[in-house]
Amino acid sequence: MLVELFLLFMMIGTVSFGGGYAMIPIIETEVISRGWLSTAQLTDIIAVAGMSPGPIATNAATFVGFYVAGVPGALVSTVAMTLPSFLIILIIVSFFYRFNQNKVVKSAFYGIRPIITSLILFAAIRFGISNNVFSISVHWHELSLLLIFCCSLTILLWTRTHPVLVIIGAGVIGVFLY
Repeated sequence: MLVELFLLFMMIGTVSFGGGYAMIPIIETEVISRGWLSTAQLTDIIAVAGMSPGPIATNAATFVGFYVAGVPGALVSTVAMTLPSFLIILIIVSFFYRFNQNKVVKSAFYGIRPIITSLILFAAIRFGISNNVFSISVHWHELSLLLIFCCSLTILLWTRTHPVLVIIGAGVIGVFLY
């Protein structure tokens, strides 16, 4: 199991670009398809990983590894997730100053931006659907989840409120509503 965790998170850490939130759909697909976690369990892990200090994808890998194989799994998953970035950045730094003004390189980076945004949005929509935040039903439960989502998004987009405070606020509302 440790080898499988290492190879999975090494692959995710190697092929995923755009930061932690862009990695979430890949982690979701791989972990759920292997039967290691349910969608609900992974959603809880992502929520805790997002509230924890550090990069969300690394935190998620650590939590998944712990869930699957205890402390050794957490350690293996964390190292596997971070090692590719560390090695790739070492290589990039050595070449960056030579090629950072190259038109092809600048164009490639510019072209990658939209897919990163779409990966993050994709992850949010998938988690919203799996947790009944986005639903066609008219039950108060689903409507209240959608209202919490809309209010949280509005606060994050138009105020300087720290995301952790928004998360805590949503949790407090959840305690009273559910």
